[in-house]
Amino acid sequence: MDITTRNTEDAPPPTSQPTAGAQKRVSRGATRPGDRIFLGLSRGSGIFLLVIMAAIAVFLTYRASLAISKDHGNFLTTSEWNTNLQPPVFGIAVLAFGTIVSSIIAMLIAVPVAVAIALFITHYAPRKLAGPVAYVVDLLAAVPSIVYGLWGALILVPHMTGLFGWLNDYFSWTGLFTWDEGAPRSMLTVGILLAIMILPIITNVSREVFRQVPQMHEEAALALGATRWEVIRMSVLPFGRSGVISASMLGLGRALGETMAVATVLSPDFIIHASLLNPGGGTFAQNIASKFSEATQFGRDALIASGLVLFVITLLVNGAARIIIARRAEYSGANA
Repeated sequence: MDITTRNTEDAPPPTSQPTAGAQKRVSRGATRPGDRIFLGLSRGSGIFLLVIMAAIAVFLTYRASLAISKDHGNFLTTSEWNTNLQPPVFGIAVLAFGTIVSSIIAMLIAVPVAVAIALFITHYAPRKLAGPVAYVVDLLAAVPSIVYGLWGALILVPHMTGLFGWLNDYFSWTGLFTWDEGAPRSMLTVGILLAIMILPIITNVSREVFRQVPQMHEEAALALGATRWEVIRMSVLPFGRSGVISASMLGLGRALGETMAVATVLSPDFIIHASLLNPGGGTFAQNIASKFSEATQFGRDALIASGLVLFVITLLVNGAARIIIARRAEYSGANA
């Protein structure tokens, strides 16, 4: 009796195997009418989105081909934009240069500041301070772009002369910061304004990503004697790297396509300036907004052609972001 009891107690507990009826119920649960409807709606939404994107691409390509076929300049390298000439001559060299340069300036300023603000809200600020700061950042993300443009034209531009003079005094030898005392309606001003506009977007997304860092990771680093900065460097930033990249791409997308704020602040021309301080230049969105209302049918086709280039640039940026995130996914804490 003792041996039997001891053997029974030492034996491992029996593993529960799902019965045939349970397996049938599970299989039926995966194909219930509600699941099938949800699957169909989700799949249809994805297909519908692809159809819309394809339709936009076809429309832009068709209208762009009508204009480019009559262009007597090189569409990619010509700096002039005059669709009313006979024959017309137009190109996107200045627009592509201005769009890329202003977006790069905005990203160089906004991304480090946004990540620092997000880290301050989530890991440094006391709760009573973190809430109001996060609320203010959320409000800034909801401000319309035209309001930023008016603020930039009335407040930012007049106060940029001091900065431009300082850059000209100490960094004019680089060639990028030479200033001829003109109005500070230049690419640098546009880049600073775009940085202010995309700052709330990058901050909000980065903040939410940093909040998802597993508490055990931070506690383990603290238990090993790490300082707060070392915890952030070893646990928080690696975990949120992909999220920060995604947030940066969202901000870059807005910077590339921003229209009214740039049109309000920039003094456009079709000359590529080596200096970032001299007024002039242009972007795709600003050029479309300023010329579309007075353009002829052919001029609108030419503007649509420039819009197609911006469309392609946006797709390439998003594709590059997806590749970067996919390559770095294994190094983040998302899969931990």
